[in-house]
Amino acid sequence: MRIAIAADHNGIALKARLTGWLTRNGHTVDDRGGHAVDGAVVDYPPLCADVCLQVVRGAADRGIVLGGSGLGETIACNKIRGVRAGLCHDVWSAGISRGNNDANVLVLAAKVLTPEAAEEIAAAWLDTAFKGGAHQRRLDQIARLERGEAHLG
Repeated sequence: MRIAIAADHNGIALKARLTGWLTRNGHTVDDRGGHAVDGAVVDYPPLCADVCLQVVRGAADRGIVLGGSGLGETIACNKIRGVRAGLCHDVWSAGISRGNNDANVLVLAAKVLTPEAAEEIAAAWLDTAFKGGAHQRRLDQIARLERGEAHLG
């Protein structure tokens, strides 16, 4: 699978570890940044937009974004039309984000997760297929919200 990945200054070390882990597990990884030096702050919104556009435009199959809490990154990612980013703190939420929500971007909280937990979450997220059915109906409703259609009934 082709995966675009990026991190703010809080997630750079975890990004390096996940990049190696993903590559060892047969994925093609496109590291989109940040690459902070000497503790420099790296803003996440441009990185989120970059990863998400790689996914939406088909240059990547999925995206992974890392931040301190992951909350701001999730908000930024979900501003890009066609992105369904899920902040996952455990394997269960990773499975829900993929199986029920067909999330195409995984957001991880570098200040919350151990590297081992991040790998387990990423593995579950990458391996879980979208269930479709009633979940597809909800995704269609979300797409209508993206288009500015207020009436969902």
